[in-house]
Amino acid sequence: MDQFSLLPHPLVILGAGYTGLRVYQQAIKTGWRVFATSRQPQIHLSNIPKEHRLRFDLTQPETWSNIPDPAYLIWSFPTISLKLVKNFLLARSKPTDRMLIMGSTSAYLPDERPITEDTPLKLHLPRVQTEEYLRTNNGAVIIRLAGLYGPGRHVFDWIRKGKIQNTRKWVNLLHVEDAADICLQALEQASDGSTYLASDGHPRTWDEICTVASEKWKIPIPARTSPPHSGKQVSIHKLRTGLQYTFHFPDLFQALDHIEVGSS
Repeated sequence: MDQFSLLPHPLVILGAGYTGLRVYQQAIKTGWRVFATSRQPQIHLSNIPKEHRLRFDLTQPETWSNIPDPAYLIWSFPTISLKLVKNFLLARSKPTDRMLIMGSTSAYLPDERPITEDTPLKLHLPRVQTEEYLRTNNGAVIIRLAGLYGPGRHVFDWIRKGKIQNTRKWVNLLHVEDAADICLQALEQASDGSTYLASDGHPRTWDEICTVASEKWKIPIPARTSPPHSGKQVSIHKLRTGLQYTFHFPDLFQALDHIEVGSS
């Protein structure tokens, strides 16, 4: 029996959007008793069993009691309002045993060197302030995710729709299935109050990705331009050595080929 199934409390995905739904699916496979939340569960969670759907809106305290108490919590939406988050946790009868927050690598200040968990944060941002409060005061584990892609969120479609520029700007990407598994593994193994950066470990430039899209898939690409800044390179040394995570999709271009074939 998987260790997850032995845990005494259910897992609740707070805000089951694109990534949260993948966490739900992976958690079910690994033996969790799991619930997913949405402001409109009948609409946004229609593809999961009704008994696993919960209505939750942080701005509506009358929905807070819908969350099992106690429970393990994964926040998959930005925790922008520190006051509301504090009040929600105070309203619960028992402390949450484990809490994980999906953050973003955009929380770090630009640095010419690869960013790590020790790179200074943008502490003026409300989201980052709340994340750090939960980490230092409630022992929350923070996974700061790189740009997510996968089925329904295809990098080549971003090029087709003109959402990116053909520049030498660095970009860090992570398949959504890896993001989900990293979060679950960290929930089980990471120390309270720890932070991990998560990407596939291979920073690339947009012009490199555009070149592959054009040469292999004949996708029209924009003319090359100069970026206003060089972007960031993310180091996942701590993820590799601390969690020893094994990637399902370690090669971006192989993963993109698979999505492109599947969507054609």
